[in-house]
Amino acid sequence: MRHWRDEFEIPDGVAYFNCAAVGPLMRSARKAGEAAHTLRAEPWRINVEHWYGAVAERRALFAELMGADVAGIALAPSTSYGLGVAAKNIAAKPGQRVLVLADEFPSSIYTWRSYAKRTGAEIVTVSRGDGESWADAVLRELDERVVIVSVPNVHWTDGALVDLAPIAERAHAFGAKLVLDISQSAGVMDIDFAAIRPDYLVSVGYKWLLGPLGAGYLYVAEAHRGGEPLEENWMPREGSEDFARLVDYQDRYRPGAQRFDVGQRSSFELTPIASAALKRLLAWKKSGDLIPAMRARTDAIAAAAAELGLSLTSPERGPHLLGVALGPGMAGKAAAIFGDANVFVGFRGDAIRIAPHLYNTREDIDQLIAALAAIKRAA
Repeated sequence: MRHWRDEFEIPDGVAYFNCAAVGPLMRSARKAGEAAHTLRAEPWRINVEHWYGAVAERRALFAELMGADVAGIALAPSTSYGLGVAAKNIAAKPGQRVLVLADEFPSSIYTWRSYAKRTGAEIVTVSRGDGESWADAVLRELDERVVIVSVPNVHWTDGALVDLAPIAERAHAFGAKLVLDISQSAGVMDIDFAAIRPDYLVSVGYKWLLGPLGAGYLYVAEAHRGGEPLEENWMPREGSEDFARLVDYQDRYRPGAQRFDVGQRSSFELTPIASAALKRLLAWKKSGDLIPAMRARTDAIAAAAAELGLSLTSPERGPHLLGVALGPGMAGKAAAIFGDANVFVGFRGDAIRIAPHLYNTREDIDQLIAALAAIKRAA
């Protein structure tokens, strides 16, 4: 199994399958970060290029990786920030509905709870029936009462696929706004922006994008780029690069979605790390290596789990992420077995989430499978 382990700093014997929690930094990203901290220690060397050019490069790299319009990309520190922008700029009336998935990530739920309290809208939590896909479950609830459909394209707990095409078609037909959290797929799975037409799309940068915490992304559709930002900082204003005239206060924003950028967006210490990671992901994507290599890893793990008599939590999944069901009450025993085996996965109730990346080797997978076999014997 082809791997790129040497581009990371993961020791032999460590089988890390938890990229869905925190992706490890590549050597190139760490080197960029070390240079950035050296610069930060010598601030007399910081110039306009560091304030503006590096930020523009990072914005463009993310847009290219995602296949999005660069004018629609804002720089956000977190998903909650991006979701907050969406919540601030979507109107709702009492009785209208916000659709969310069952067991969705907390940041999304807390955002829409606050939104519902403020607007009088109702949150509808969509659950799957037996044999039902997430898309079918959403479509069952999506009608003219819905004002927001807030979904990922894979569920964060186990990578279960959420087919966005039919959801987007019906949402747009009813005039509902489509808000996507792609934190568990950005950098691996593509979004067809022309077909899906998300109103807002958010992602963190420290999972599959292999970057630092605090360097996330927000996409805003063209129709919403004149909206209100969460905060009013100086950098998104026209002419702000002329430091000598900053007190010539300017009401006009820079074009596109820049008005939604977080304050202190230049982030001298973080921006070079994020950009280095995005460049490598782009190279993998252009070479055609990324998705097939991810799929090879998860398919091998799924096949081994089946041979052991273990079930996946969802048959339809993304290429990079899967959940394996454990027996009731087995999580504690499994955690001890994984710990002893130096295998790192995510635990979600009575299931484990397995999230490999290109640093995982055949030996890592064998190590994981051996631990799964031990768990099966202990059941």
